[in-house]
Order: sequence, then structure tokens, then C-alpha cells
Amino acid sequence: MSSKGNSGTIVFALVVTTLSAALLAAAATILKPAQDENVLKEKQQNILSLVGLNGPNDYKKFDQLVQGLVIDQEGQQVQGVEALALDLALEKKMNTKNPAYKVRYPMYVYRDPSGRTTYLLQVAGTGLWGPIWGYLALNEDGNTLRSAIFDHKGETPGLGAEINTDAFEQQFINKKLLNEQGDFVSVKVEKGKHDASMPHAVDAISGGTITSNGVSKMLEQDLACYLKYIRQQSTQSLPL
Repeated sequence: MSSKGNSGTIVFALVVTTLSAALLAAAATILKPAQDENVLKEKQQNILSLVGLNGPNDYKKFDQLVQGLVIDQEGQQVQGVEALALDLALEKKMNTKNPAYKVRYPMYVYRDPSGRTTYLLQVAGTGLWGPIWGYLALNEDGNTLRSAIFDHKGETPGLGAEINTDAFEQQFINKKLLNEQGDFVSVKVEKGKHDASMPHAVDAISGGTITSNGVSKMLEQDLACYLKYIRQQSTQSLPL
């Protein structure tokens, strides 16, 4: 094959590669608003589902149904930051890179028609293969879990990926964050057989020890921060 033929092939390949890259970049730019909207919609639906609001259009009333706020690691409210816009996983990643960085936590307050308050909390951590996260509903007593949902980015199907199944999530209903002395002990994901009479533990995922430990760790770290805020509100009205 002549050098002229080789040059033509190279030029053709470069043109095709450049055009393909340009088209992909343009498609990504065009589709990004729709992708961001879908991510926001999924987050809103997850949060509302904690209190049984599972209607296909409930997310459209999100701002009417809940109040979002942001707190820091000491349980102090942070002004000027929108809860829904906050990426907790990114916040914790920034703290890992720079321990002086204060993680900001998004939380939501829901009051049902009877006036009962439920705190809707987000947690984030790391499993075996990557990020894991969850949303939990905490009753106004600041102690009893009402519901929980978890998800992951790339855990192993049939093993760590089981954290987002009903069988795993429903174990958290009515579990307690505080012991009889009122001290925070969280809820542990442990090997063994646990039932409702054991208020601070649920069954670990069979074959998913690292992911189970990741769930335990993120619950202990993140819920402790939320409880600092909730306890501060116990003697005063919430800012609704």
C-alpha cells in the first residue's frame, strides 16, 4: 500500500473520529437538561415514597409537601443552600480530600394532615464496588424509623445489590436509633438472625459483608449529624 493511500486512510479516520466526538458532545449537551430533570424527579419520588406518597404526580407538589433544609456536621442550619441541589456523596468526597471541609447534609421535614412531623433524611457511603446511598424516614420522636430505601451504583447482583430489595429495607421499620438511656447507637447491619424485638440490628446481606458494613457505617455517621439538629428542635417549633 502506498504512503499516499496510508495518508488518506489516516485523514479519513481523523475526520470520522472528530465528527463522532463533536456529535457525542452535542448530544450530551442537548440531553443534559432532561437527564438532570430525571435525576431530580427520582430523588423527589424517593423522598416522598418514605411517607407513602407514591402517586405518579406527587413529585410535582414536592415543595408544597415538604420543607427542605441543610445542616452541617454540628447540626446547625446552613443558609443559602438548596437541599435538593446538594450532592451528599460529593460533600463527603470533598471532606475526604480536605478534612477541614465541613460536610453539608440535606434533610426534609414533612407534616401530615394530622400535624405529625416526619424527618426525611439522606445518607451516603461506599459499598464493595462503589457508592451506596439511602433515604430514611424518622418519626418526630427522633428515635423510631418509619421506613427506609437504599440503592447502589454497582454492587454485585444477588449479593450487595440486595440492599435495594423490599426484604432488606423493610427490616428497618420501627427500629430505634437510641438505647434505653437515650444515647445514639444507630442501627447495625449484622450477621445473624434479627427480629423486631431487637431494636438496633437488622440482618446483613448474605455474601455481601462489605456492602452491609458500608450501610452500617453511613447510617452511624450521617444519622448522628441529623440527630444533633433534631434534638435542638425538640424544645422549639420547626421553621416551617
